Amino acid sequence: MVKFIPYSINSGAENMRIDNELLETAISEQSNEPIFRLYGWSPACISLGKNQSDNFLDTGFLKEINVDVVRRLTGGRALLHDDEITYSFVCPTSYLKHGENVVKSYIEISQILIDKFKQIGIELDFGGGKKIDTKYDYCMLISTGADLCYEGKKLIGSAQCRKQGYILQHGSILYDCNRELLEKIFHEHVDASGITTIKEINPNLTKDDIIALFTP
Repeated sequence: MVKFIPYSINSGAENMRIDNELLETAISEQSNEPIFRLYGWSPACISLGKNQSDNFLDTGFLKEINVDVVRRLTGGRALLHDDEITYSFVCPTSYLKHGENVVKSYIEISQILIDKFKQIGIELDFGGGKKIDTKYDYCMLISTGADLCYEGKKLIGSAQCRKQGYILQHGSILYDCNRELLEKIFHEHVDASGITTIKEINPNLTKDDIIALFTP
């Protein structure tokens, strides 16, 4: 049985605080119950990987356009959280068949997303391989075996952290993509040919439709 935390919209700092709290509480209580959470971001926010430098960001410009900056528990490169739905999943490694194996655990957890999207006719599979030359490695442009793709284009990017036998995996489900804003923030041309969005796949699907898909 998976504990579901209903969709809510929060600041970037609050979203990261909640994810961290879910992980720490699971550890302290030695919980065997996995947790699945959905959330949104307001205002829009850039999350930096755990060890990523922020020296490429123009903080004055970000304040001007009301975009926050926060640091994730997970690694990887920067993400702009704007028109998306984010998920997080917390569980002990023992909950998964291959919990000790990072790659296989990504596959097991991501199967939840694959199964749900299949219900609305969106067939996802695992990405990997398309290398795009990007100065700052904007995370959604880098496809890895942990990502989920639709017809070869990345739709969901995920990341993990592990602590004391527990896993936190969270990821971005792109609803839409503001390429112009991305280019202003990252100061480079954004080649979005390798990514897709829910709106591109099916313009009739709303965010509420996607949220309802995961809501028990």
